Order: sequence, then structure tokens, then C-alpha cells
Amino acid sequence: MQLTINGKVENLDVSTVMDVLKAKDIDPQLVAVEVNTDMIDQENLGVTSLKENDKLEFLFFMGGGA
Repeated sequence: MQLTINGKVENLDVSTVMDVLKAKDIDPQLVAVEVNTDMIDQENLGVTSLKENDKLEFLFFMGGGA
């Protein structure tokens, strides 16, 4: 399936948002996910289906500061 992830077109064999996170080796606890401008709740990552040409944005949580 062709998806746009953070502005980059990728072809992945996935059906849900959680499948994408697993395929990209991303810890779901460390990222917020937006699909076609809709924020997806953590508890819905495994049940949110994707379709051809969906646009995903991953927003990563980072620590730091001074």
C-alpha cells in the first residue's frame, strides 16, 4: 500500500497504524500519530485502518532542555 509518512511516499504491506509502527520499529508509546489530519488515540492505533494514499504524520516525544 502506498502511504505518505512525514512527507515521504512509502510502499508498505500494512493495514493499520500499529502495523506501520511495527514495520518501522517505532515504539507506540513514544509517538503521536496523525492520519489525514486526524489525531489517533493511543488505544486506537491497532484498530485504525489505513487505505491507499493515506497521509501519516509521526510526532516524536523527546526529552531534553537545560
